[in-house]
Amino acid sequence: MSGSSLLPQKLFWVDLEMTGLDPNKDCILEVAAEITDFNLKTLDSYEARIKQPKELVAERMQKNSWWQDYPENRDDFLSKTNDGKTITVVEDELLSLLKTHFGSQPAILAGNSIHNDRLFVKEYWPSLDLALHYRMLDVTTIKILFQGKFNIDYQKPNGHRAFDDIQASIAELQYYLDWFKNNQG
Repeated sequence: MSGSSLLPQKLFWVDLEMTGLDPNKDCILEVAAEITDFNLKTLDSYEARIKQPKELVAERMQKNSWWQDYPENRDDFLSKTNDGKTITVVEDELLSLLKTHFGSQPAILAGNSIHNDRLFVKEYWPSLDLALHYRMLDVTTIKILFQGKFNIDYQKPNGHRAFDDIQASIAELQYYLDWFKNNQG
């Protein structure tokens, strides 16, 4: 997507919960999106569960030991695999959200470790991927800078639910922005 001279006015925050980290094998379970301005004020938000075959979800969770550390989330996702919307409906709704807030401008994707979420977007929502700018705002990059340069290790909660994780990412970015504002000298 072109637009390197774009002066962004808004950010498109996205967090996905998946059965694992491999978009060729794993599936999306949940998505949350939030549109903010650059003062990090929420302009709109979206949440959806993705309907997935229970057998696939159980099999992929079994192969990813990470899920053993989050039994409540695992059990909740497993018990509600038939709840939710199809992957196609969710893509259409996300595209509608983008059209409402970004018009024909490509949206800047934002979040923590957003590159991995983008891989899933490319795999499962190709039309949404085309509506996104090639640039992304990854809060993890700022985290690495703060850890290495300033010895600051911001600890965000690890809820591993899409909406809560977006809120934590926005709060983390706000923390870094406040730190810069208060330590300009």
